Amino acid sequence: MVHQNLLLILALFFAMALLYLLSQRLKISYPILLVIGGLGISFIPAVPDININPEIVFLIFLPPLLFEAAWYTSWNSFWKWKRSILSLGFGLTFFTSLAIAYFSVSLIPDFTLALGFLLGGIISPPDAVAATSVLKGMNMPRRGTTILEGESLVNDAASLTVFRFALAAILTGQFVLQKAASDFLVLSFMGVVVGVAIGHVLYFILRFLAKSSSITTPITLIAPYLMYLVAEEFHWSGVLAVVSGGLFLSFRSKDYLNYHTRIQTKEVWETVGFLLNGFVFILIGLELPVIVKGLGDYSREEAIEYALMISVIVIVIRVIMVYLSTYVPRLLFPMIRRREKSPGLKLPFIIGWAGMRGVVSLASALAIPLTLNNGEAFPHRNLILFITFVVILITLVFQGLTLPIFLRWLKVEEVDDIQPADEQIEAIRLQLAKESVVYMDRHYSKEMADYETISRIKEQLLRSINATEKAAVEDKKAALGSVRQLYREIMLELVEHRREGLFRMALDKKYEDSIIRNMEHNLDLEEARLRKN
Repeated sequence: MVHQNLLLILALFFAMALLYLLSQRLKISYPILLVIGGLGISFIPAVPDININPEIVFLIFLPPLLFEAAWYTSWNSFWKWKRSILSLGFGLTFFTSLAIAYFSVSLIPDFTLALGFLLGGIISPPDAVAATSVLKGMNMPRRGTTILEGESLVNDAASLTVFRFALAAILTGQFVLQKAASDFLVLSFMGVVVGVAIGHVLYFILRFLAKSSSITTPITLIAPYLMYLVAEEFHWSGVLAVVSGGLFLSFRSKDYLNYHTRIQTKEVWETVGFLLNGFVFILIGLELPVIVKGLGDYSREEAIEYALMISVIVIVIRVIMVYLSTYVPRLLFPMIRRREKSPGLKLPFIIGWAGMRGVVSLASALAIPLTLNNGEAFPHRNLILFITFVVILITLVFQGLTLPIFLRWLKVEEVDDIQPADEQIEAIRLQLAKESVVYMDRHYSKEMADYETISRIKEQLLRSINATEKAAVEDKKAALGSVRQLYREIMLELVEHRREGLFRMALDKKYEDSIIRNMEHNLDLEEARLRKN
C-alpha cells in the first residue's frame, strides 16, 4: 500500500514537471496548465481516487508556502503601499466573506449563515503565485505587483481567521460576536509574538552556531513548521506566526547567510515552493471528479449553477471593491492625494481582475472535517468543496488566460516616478565601482605601484566607469541597452567555450575530477549572474 501511494505521488511530480515544460513552450502560466492537466489525468481509468486527510492539509502545505512568500517580500515596498495592501487584505477579504455568506444562504436551501461564512472564508483570498506567474514577463506597474504580493500575506491570515471562527461555530453550535472579536485580537497578536520570538531564537542559532549551508538550509525549512505548530498548540494564529517570523528572518538574513548558503537556500526554497504549489494546483484538477461523485442530495446541474453564480459574485465584488478602496480614501483625505499619485482607471481593474484563487482556498476546503463533534456528517461538505473547486477553476483559468490580454489591450503604464530597473542596475554598478576605486587608492596605493597585477584591478574598474558614463551620455536607453546586451552575449559565449574546455580536460584525465567540478561550479555561478542581469 505504501509503495503504491509513493509511486502515485512520484508519478504526479513527474507529470507536474512535464506540464511545466509544456507551459513554458505554450507561454501559459503553469498553475493554469497544472489544473487542466490534473483534471485530464483524473479521467484516466487506471488513476485511483485521491483522498487527502483534512487534518494534515494545513500542516503540509501552508507553513512553507507562507514562509516563502514572507521571505521574498520587500518590507520597504510593503510599508510604502501599506494602505492599499491592508485595505484589500483585511477589508476586501472580510467584505467578500460577508457578501458570500448572505448570498449563499439566500441561494442554497438549508444553508446556514455559519456555513456561508465558512464558504466565504475559504474562497475570499486570492493567490499571489497564480497572479505573479501569469504576469511574469509582462509590463505590470511596480505598484500593482507590490500590492498583489503584499495583499496575499495579509488576506491569508484574514480569510483563515474567518474560516476558523465559522468552523468553530458549526462544530460547537455557538458564536458570540464580541467574544469572536476579542479572540481574533488575542490570537493575532500572540501569533505575531510567537513568530518573532521563534525567529529571534533561530536567528541566534543561524548567526552564531550554524556555520555551514548543510545546517542553515534545513533550519530554514524547519522554521515555518516550528512557528506554525507552536502557535497552533496554544490556539493562536499559526499563519501570522509564520508570516511575522519569515519577515524577521528575511530582514536579518544578511547577518547569517554567506554567498554559499544564500545560493543554496534560494535554490532549495525555489524547488520546495514549486513542488508544493504545483502539487496543490494539480490536486485541484484531480479532486474535482471525486467531489462531483460525493455531491449527495444535490444534482450536478444544481451544484454547477450555485458554483457559477458564486464565482461571478466573487469576481465582480473584487473589481468593484478595488476601485472603492482606491478612490474613496482619495476623495475623503487630501493627504492621500498629495502623497500618492492617482493610479488611473486601468491599474485598479488589472489588480481586481488578478484575484485568482488557489492554494490557500484549496487547503482550507480540504481541511473541513468529515464529521461534527457529535459524529454526524459535516453538513454540505461536498457542496462547499465543489463550489470551492469551481471558483478556483474559473478564476484561475478564465481570469488567468484573459489577464495578459487585458494588460496588453489596456496598455497599462507605470504610474509612479520609478526609475526603470535597467537604469537602477547601472546606477548601482557605477556607484559601487567608484567606491571601489576610492577603496583601492586608500588601502592599496603602494601595492598598485609595486605590482602590475594589482594595478590592473583599478584599471578595470576605471574602464567600467568610463564605459557606463559614456554610454549614458550618448544615449541613455538605446546605447546602454544594446552595449550591455552585446556584452552579456559575448560573456555567455566565453563561459560556454570555457565549459567545453573543461569537458575536454576531464576526458584527458590530466587533472583531478574534484578540481574540474569546482571550476565548472564557478562557471555556473558566472552564467547565472549574467543571465539574471
